[in-house]
Amino acid sequence: MKNKPLKIAACCVAGTLFTTLPAYNVMAAPVAGISEYASAIVESEFDTSLPAAGVSSTLRNYMEKSASSKVSGVQAKNSDKVESPAAEDKTKTENKKTDKKSKKETKSKKESSKYDNMAVAQVNDYVNIRKKPDENSELLGKLYGNAVATVIREKDGWYKIKSGSVTGYVKGDYVTVGDADLVKSVGVQIATVNTTTLKVRSKASQKSEVMTLVPEGEELTVASMKAYDDGWVKVEVGDGKGYVSTDYVDIEREYTYAESKAEEEARLAIERARLEAEQEAARRDQESSGSSSSSSGTGSSSSESSQESSSQGSSSGQAVVNYASQFLGNPYVYGGSSLTSGTDCSGFVMSVYARFGVSLPHSSSALRGAGYGVSYSSIQPGDIVCYDGHVAIYAGGNTIIHASNPATGIKYTSPANYRPVVAVRRIF
Repeated sequence: MKNKPLKIAACCVAGTLFTTLPAYNVMAAPVAGISEYASAIVESEFDTSLPAAGVSSTLRNYMEKSASSKVSGVQAKNSDKVESPAAEDKTKTENKKTDKKSKKETKSKKESSKYDNMAVAQVNDYVNIRKKPDENSELLGKLYGNAVATVIREKDGWYKIKSGSVTGYVKGDYVTVGDADLVKSVGVQIATVNTTTLKVRSKASQKSEVMTLVPEGEELTVASMKAYDDGWVKVEVGDGKGYVSTDYVDIEREYTYAESKAEEEARLAIERARLEAEQEAARRDQESSGSSSSSSGTGSSSSESSQESSSQGSSSGQAVVNYASQFLGNPYVYGGSSLTSGTDCSGFVMSVYARFGVSLPHSSSALRGAGYGVSYSSIQPGDIVCYDGHVAIYAGGNTIIHASNPATGIKYTSPANYRPVVAVRRIF
């Protein structure tokens, strides 16, 4: 049935030829295979006055309608492929998700590859770094537990590494190489402010409350990267946590590196000098107390006071605390350094120590490098306690004194480790 219009058309063409040759019309029809019914149609519909037209108007209309119907059918079929606006939006959203996922995967692969040559010391104390891959070779430095190094090459169970200022060999048994998760776990992510003044907000939104302001160059410890892909990162500030735009910070990880032999000797020399100074100060205090007790008859009380002072730390450190305590209740002012009119946390520490002739930086992150480091278990009055984005002075009795925030100003806070302590630095 599909070829019926074509058969009729062919018959009509044949009929046209024979109508122009009347002598052969009757004989040609049976040979051409045209039925009497078809012949009747042809004879009744042909306009013999217009032989060039070839096909009657009726057949032409029929063929045009048939062709039109087929075209319409194709168009209708194709129209099924055209998606509605809602479907287009859904497709675009899915494409964006796919692109985002692809970018994440690419970024993850690149990030993972950079850890391939990184080593982490897996020891309780330290592993020696030597000049040659030999246990009897010259000692160049120490790679402490969880310290990080870059592997240059491997040879006979030894790794040639570079860590800090030290380049040498460590035994392969004491380090783990290429473990991205391990490397990340021993590092601290730091967001360094790269704009004049950065607003820290309570939520990851431009419309949320501004918690505090942070100056350019300040280093903030990253608390979470969860909102990183949305343009925000959660950081530690003051007494809590807030969000900053990733457009205004440079994020990187900080690690502990090796200590060279010369660096270790310099550090030990400072610690010896400090210990000697404290012992000398304690001796002078005892002599002074003894002299005072013999003249006043209160030797026992003075002696006990002296022993208590000695157990709490050096007299210089206690003097720092006594001086800082005069400014309790004074206002917190971002970027300030006035102990009376207003100061921020690092300005407070800087200005207190300036009274004792010590020049310190006006930056909580920079104060992590002031003086020399001591363990939290050995903390004494006057020590600088460093937190993520904050700094204070240890006052003794598990208490700190600090310029806390705009709401409370300069105050005491206990316990001293009310939030994670990053470092303890001793000046005296």
